[in-house]
Amino acid sequence: MPKDISIVKYLSEYNHVPLVDVRSPGEFEKGHIPHAINIPLFSNDERAHVGTVYKQQSQEAAIELGYQYVTPKLQWFINESEKVAPNKNIVIHCWRGGMRSHAFAQHLKDNGFANVYVIEKGYKAYRHEAQNNFDKGQLLILGGYTGSGKTHILHKISELGHQVLDLEGLASHKGSAFGNIGMNQQPTTEQFENNLYWQWRQFDFNRPIWVEDESPNIGDVNIPMHLFQKMRQSPLYFIEISTEERARLLVKEYALGDKTLLERGIYRISKRLGNDITQMALQHLDNNNYYEVAVLTLGYYDKYYKRGIEKRTTTNIHFIPMRTTDAVTNAETLISIVNEQLVRN
Repeated sequence: MPKDISIVKYLSEYNHVPLVDVRSPGEFEKGHIPHAINIPLFSNDERAHVGTVYKQQSQEAAIELGYQYVTPKLQWFINESEKVAPNKNIVIHCWRGGMRSHAFAQHLKDNGFANVYVIEKGYKAYRHEAQNNFDKGQLLILGGYTGSGKTHILHKISELGHQVLDLEGLASHKGSAFGNIGMNQQPTTEQFENNLYWQWRQFDFNRPIWVEDESPNIGDVNIPMHLFQKMRQSPLYFIEISTEERARLLVKEYALGDKTLLERGIYRISKRLGNDITQMALQHLDNNNYYEVAVLTLGYYDKYYKRGIEKRTTTNIHFIPMRTTDAVTNAETLISIVNEQLVRN
């Protein structure tokens, strides 16, 4: 018989074992446990048909229809599972640990698989963890006006051996109207939360975790509310760098990009820039004067960020002047400041 295991047990003891998600492709694409492989019991259309029969006729009729769809695929299930788990040790899950995962697991067990595990309460159990389990750990929030190079600094902090949660990397977005330029397609909010928690659970909660200051949403994805509230209550290290330095950094990052995407970004914030500044920015863009475009748009973003600071619930804010956007120097400065505070406390 397959063995049921909790999601906590899977994450702590069995996450090295190949994981198969037997939900439909549509369910899997919306969100899945990281590293899971999709071997769907039903196609999207088949799942919809079974669901309709269940609602309009009966559970028995739906089960019978399910068998009709599944029976021709039985050998395919075995073949695909052997590709995923050639040593024949495997973990299975569906939406909530019900009939789909248990039927699939029993089929593998009956056909020579050595150790077959089923996650109790299925994918739903992982979703609960991914949305709510952020109580542990101390956060150090890195803030600064747009163009301060905060993401570069976080990468250097990570290279220096400190823990970093890169929200913008996980979201595949830089968190502004221009944030999708040079980035891959964003995941769904559900998948973003799943990937975020997968990284979060691997941190050493006896050591602080650096995170960039963000609004509740990064592009089209949302930060889990429990984590966002924790961020707002954590110490903020706000680096202050001149507009000129920040504009130069933005030119380096965006000037070689698609000018059409930059134009779209300007139009996205045009209502807040105002018509006159919007037209000036577009004219500078047309003339390849990227520095002036950056200076004009920073005027909007600086006001927006300042309002965000004023809404924070913590009074533990440290303003740190920095001369340049050099990521190495700024990372070392931040670490030194935090270390001095730890010694004093």
